Amino acid sequence: MRDVLQVLKEQFANWGLIYRLANYDIKSTYQMHYLGAIWQFLNPIIQVAAFWFVFGVGIRRGQPVGDVPFIIWLVVSIVPWFFINSSINQGTKSIHNKVNLVSKMKFPFSILPSVIIVKNAYNFIVMFAIVIILLISNDIYPSIYWIQLPYYLVTLIIFLFAVTLLFATISILIRDIQTAINSVMRMFFFLTPIFWVADGLPDKLVSLLKLNPFYYLIEGFRNTLFLETWFYEDITYTIYFWGLTLMILLLGSFIHIKFKAKFVDYL
Repeated sequence: MRDVLQVLKEQFANWGLIYRLANYDIKSTYQMHYLGAIWQFLNPIIQVAAFWFVFGVGIRRGQPVGDVPFIIWLVVSIVPWFFINSSINQGTKSIHNKVNLVSKMKFPFSILPSVIIVKNAYNFIVMFAIVIILLISNDIYPSIYWIQLPYYLVTLIIFLFAVTLLFATISILIRDIQTAINSVMRMFFFLTPIFWVADGLPDKLVSLLKLNPFYYLIEGFRNTLFLETWFYEDITYTIYFWGLTLMILLLGSFIHIKFKAKFVDYL
């Protein structure tokens, strides 16, 4: 637990630096593009349109999911997934990509995954605002259940930080982890109910699929925005998710503190 507190202390103590580095990364990524940072939003919009056409129009023939239009079912889940996927893939490489630049100065390596999360959070906020507009335009209005939206947003950030800290540290020690994470995230994309519905599946299979922590996050946004379900209604699953998140955070913090002084030696 001491390692976790030290890592968290570094995040709060260097929040200004995290914010500045995230802004710099955004500008440097798109400075040579004619449309600049617009590509942050254009790329996911194009992907959403493609998935909607293939699965909503092609496979489902325009059929809604219950009373919910398929486009709403899709965007409410896929927008958080874009944030999750980009943060984990980029966060896994965050320390490796910058370690040579900051190794000769007193620099808290643990903030580098946070920089990636903050950088991608800008895009997520704008896309999520578009999701809200789509909900209202489809007669899905704010309800009392929306007050738990901050819970899922904070849950998402904490989980992403725990995962990216662990993978970013391990990727310094084992380079293959970067390639492995790309493959694993593609697998989880199809194992998470983003464009498919769990209703009708055998209970044992659903229980197995729920071992996937992304399932909890994606279903959480749907439960909040239009399924009208409180997060504590499935308290067993909530305890499982937070137990897993805490375990990842403890492990990631321990490994990070133990090896951070030797990161350059592994390159």
